[in-house]
Amino acid sequence: MKRALLGAAIAALAMNASAAQAATATGTAKAKILRQITLTNTSDLQFATIISGATASTVAVSTAGAATCGAGLTCTGTTTAANFNIQGTNNAVVLVGGDTSVTLNGSLGGSMTAALSYSATSVTLTNGPGTVGGSFQVGGTLSVGANQASGDYSGTFDVTANYQ
Repeated sequence: MKRALLGAAIAALAMNASAAQAATATGTAKAKILRQITLTNTSDLQFATIISGATASTVAVSTAGAATCGAGLTCTGTTTAANFNIQGTNNAVVLVGGDTSVTLNGSLGGSMTAALSYSATSVTLTNGPGTVGGSFQVGGTLSVGANQASGDYSGTFDVTANYQ
């Protein structure tokens, strides 16, 4: 009997020893919600009206909309950079980018390619009149062939905006 009591006492002490070593901690669950990004094109990339020459050349439109007409070409009319507005969560950083080139196909045949340039690789969204947002512009350099075929040329390109 003494052995049984001694065994029970040792078992009780062993249980209390493990309970004395137990510890607890508290964890925290967190979430951050961002508004869905809205991306809107408000103006197109416009290279203006170009009269081609006997040699190939380029027409460049900066992301600010300024044009440079290459040697042998005559450029008239208005040029604009493409403009894109972004709406989302205030103070969030949005990474922007997209296609690096676009092919313009002519209404009467022919095609030309433009290398695209972006005014920024990221935009921080800020409070504005009635909205939270930012913007970026896309310019480009259009390669015009020698005696390029007449016609109205157009092509589409994709841009992206994603939270950092």
